[in-house]
Amino acid sequence: MPTKTKRLKRRKLPDDQGERTQESLVKPKIKIEGPKYFAMLKPLLEHLHEHECQRDTAGNRTLHYDQYCMLVLLYVLNPTVSSLRAISQASELTKVRDKLGSEKASLGSLSEAGGLFSADHLKPVIEALSAEVNDAAPDPRLSSIQQTITAVDGSLVNALPSLIAASILKQTTGSALVRWRLHTHFEVNSLLPVRVDVTPDGGGEHDERAVLKRVLEEDRLYVMDRGYAKFSLFNSIVASSSSYVCRLRDNTVYETTQELELTEGDRAAGVLNDTVVKLGGSSSSSNSPDLHLPMDN
Repeated sequence: MPTKTKRLKRRKLPDDQGERTQESLVKPKIKIEGPKYFAMLKPLLEHLHEHECQRDTAGNRTLHYDQYCMLVLLYVLNPTVSSLRAISQASELTKVRDKLGSEKASLGSLSEAGGLFSADHLKPVIEALSAEVNDAAPDPRLSSIQQTITAVDGSLVNALPSLIAASILKQTTGSALVRWRLHTHFEVNSLLPVRVDVTPDGGGEHDERAVLKRVLEEDRLYVMDRGYAKFSLFNSIVASSSSYVCRLRDNTVYETTQELELTEGDRAAGVLNDTVVKLGGSSSSSNSPDLHLPMDN
């Protein structure tokens, strides 16, 4: 018995409709967030357009440094753009190209850009943006402190496989997770970060205390959490003509040298006692802090 076949008719779509259908299949649907930031940064980044173009002897470069920065900002501000491939796909969208002033960026070009463009050229841009930030009104209780109050922290960041470093690591070690530590210095009065050092997560030279010790500056009051509690670091801070406030661990050994009377302001703030101590006790090594220190509970 003959088999019945059904002839399928294919209807040709108008050119523009077919293009829109294809675009919706392969490109992420995104709503561009932060348009004011793109408009503000474009003129500040224009001078980077020809950066490293001397290597392009064939004259076929389509991804320039300023455009790369804008695409990275697109990644930062838009949760739907969550990988390098998504950045490449988003760069094909007409609204993205119009807003960012960029061309389509291939995955290969984006991969190369991370190692080609030097981040040092962004420092003048960061300085220009920082100059536009108005200083916040400092807490009046801090007015008697003459040194620059600087909060320091070493935050751990997990980099997903969508990032270049993780992709490379996965190829070489089979692990798709990269952990980086951001060592940040934040000036309390201006509410601005003034320094960020990025290191792999780990001890030794990458330990948060070791990193801080290498970059100490004079005339600062470093405010630290208990992860920075190390007597040799305390002594290095004092030797650099700076001071420190640090939360101590619960098991810290110390000797009380003086009990100070609490003021009404202390009691109102919830201070239980104000004590001058010597950290480490009498039997500790010579690495103990050189000074007797005040301690509030």
